[in-house]
Amino acid sequence: MGSKEEEYGLPLYEKCWIKPSVQKKAMDILILLLLVWVVSHRITCIFSSNSSFPCFLALVCESWFTLTWLITITTRWTPATIKTYPHRLFPEPELPAVDMFVTTADPLAEPPILTVNTVLSLLALDYPTHKLACYVSDDACSPLTFHALVQASNFAKLWLPFCKNHNITVRSPFRYFSSHHHTTTSQSPRFKQDWHTLKDEYDHLCRRIEDGPDLQDQEFADFSNTETRNHPPIVKVIWENSEEGRDGTPHLIYISRDKRPKHPHHYKAGAMNVLARVSGLMTNAPFTLNVDCDMFVNNPQIVQHAMCVLLDSKGQNEVAFVQCPQEFFDGLKDDPFGNQLVVLFTYMGAGLAGLQGPLYGGTNCFHRRKVLYGLSPHDIQNGNIPDETMVKRFGGSKELVKSAASALEGKTYSPCHNVSNSLEAAIQVASCEYEYGTAWGGMDIWINNRGCAYWAENPYNGLEIGNVYPRPNCIYGMRAKRECVGYLWIICWGLRSLPEICYALLPVYCIITNSTFFPKGAGIWMHIALFVVYNINTMSEYILTGLSMRAWWNNQRMTRIMAMNAWFFAVLSIILKVLGISDTVFDITEKDQFWNCGDDEEASRFTFDHSPMFIPGTTILLLQLTAMAKKLMNEAESGGVGELVCVCYLVVCYWPFLKGLFLRAKYGIPLSTLCKSAALAFLFVHFCTHNNHQY
Repeated sequence: MGSKEEEYGLPLYEKCWIKPSVQKKAMDILILLLLVWVVSHRITCIFSSNSSFPCFLALVCESWFTLTWLITITTRWTPATIKTYPHRLFPEPELPAVDMFVTTADPLAEPPILTVNTVLSLLALDYPTHKLACYVSDDACSPLTFHALVQASNFAKLWLPFCKNHNITVRSPFRYFSSHHHTTTSQSPRFKQDWHTLKDEYDHLCRRIEDGPDLQDQEFADFSNTETRNHPPIVKVIWENSEEGRDGTPHLIYISRDKRPKHPHHYKAGAMNVLARVSGLMTNAPFTLNVDCDMFVNNPQIVQHAMCVLLDSKGQNEVAFVQCPQEFFDGLKDDPFGNQLVVLFTYMGAGLAGLQGPLYGGTNCFHRRKVLYGLSPHDIQNGNIPDETMVKRFGGSKELVKSAASALEGKTYSPCHNVSNSLEAAIQVASCEYEYGTAWGGMDIWINNRGCAYWAENPYNGLEIGNVYPRPNCIYGMRAKRECVGYLWIICWGLRSLPEICYALLPVYCIITNSTFFPKGAGIWMHIALFVVYNINTMSEYILTGLSMRAWWNNQRMTRIMAMNAWFFAVLSIILKVLGISDTVFDITEKDQFWNCGDDEEASRFTFDHSPMFIPGTTILLLQLTAMAKKLMNEAESGGVGELVCVCYLVVCYWPFLKGLFLRAKYGIPLSTLCKSAALAFLFVHFCTHNNHQY
């Protein structure tokens, strides 16, 4: 290895291409050819005879499946990964500062102990502590969350030295103490003593958080007479770091933005905007990291790996964000809900790395602050943007405008050396009134993606790299012709729900109306071959990834369920918003507390509630059962064997829903959902019967 001076001229990261196997490409092409064969045969039949409505609808669906498969294989045929070289970074005094954002919105759905563990894993990163600042956004304005963070700041004074002195890898306390992650280079008596001391302190921390705060304390006076959706802005400096170097604890700031019933708050995006404004006043780090409250960092040097990309000579001009993928700890065996996405990240993730990549994922992402602000730094340097434009963009706070201008120019500027001195200005920019007449109030700056992203996964540290080019259209303005393929794949992901539902209803329609949409005679073997080859291909992906056949089946089953339920509601929500009929609703997912997870068998059981999300799936199941009963009772006059096989396959896929018909409590489908689904199923059967009588 060369000297440090020689290494400074070397690249901080490199893109490594992965050559896909010939067998894999051959299977992908075979599936594509079978799909084209099915579509071409369908077109020939339609033009050569008076084909029925089911055949035409099948053609539309199969054409869509062919298009999406073409996009899929094009995306994953150029796999790549990113290799970083943290040892080539600048000396620690020259490393840039990073502002870390944690968002939470409901202390009941997101227990404060979750947020505390996320914050502690961030505070304990292997990075100079005086260059880190952690901002926690609490959209519920909960004294419970604030109390938990105050207690966590005291525990951090013990936890951070323990992690760094003993080189602990997993720095989220609950994960470290509740598993076998006692990863350290030391097993000395001093370590064992420290371990037991910290374990006792963490248990005390959990009890103090569970006991709740003393609301009579003056510290909680700001939380009196507040409501979740109606309260003034609250900004509190829980801990201010006055030490230079690696020692000490990073800044910890609590933020609860101003909320008024008649003022649109834009959910998480609005909270991120406030975090950007407040942090711009207090620390104004050139880079930010945002993390959801139920995440934790599993690599204490993740910032160094991200900086390798963001500070590289090439990355400084091209890379806008570094996205870290989500991984599951103690995932349920065989992935019963199909949500661990292991195969997806393995194949599509690496494939997207070879293109330009997916969009910002909403969490676990490093951003350049100047990218968030959205203006061109060249305009600032050339003096082309007048003060009036800056004020209209960023608001009336002179300190915020000045810090934003410095961020856009790439200069280091912090309005106040002591973060406590900027509290008054921070409260001002966290108010609803501050957004009036500015870009903050007119759009969600945080989610205003003005370009396109480049993404790659690092198998060692889980890095993904975002790369934004400021062009007005990220589909037609790309340097490479295939760069838009990754975006088309993401767009098609949700839209897939519509042809999936139509294709699921076709066998039911044909059995009820005594028709068929499958080719007769030898033509049926096209569909059989396609079904067999596709499933062999996907099964091999799971086996090669180290997963079981049961995991493969669970993911196949859940893909059918999610496509016809959750994805359908997502598409419906977007359509209603575009038409101006309804606004998008942000639902907070209830987080399971890690000590109440139970065994795998219990945790892997399907649970139902009164959400309308279960209506489409229940309706689909009732229709399949109706068609199956009709076919079995009147085999000679009801559709064909192909339709019956499709119906049986869907019933097996919807087995959790079938069991839900006979179970009670949270494991059973609610009566209201069942009644609504039965009504929809009756209407569809009536439509089929009426349509059959007409023709």
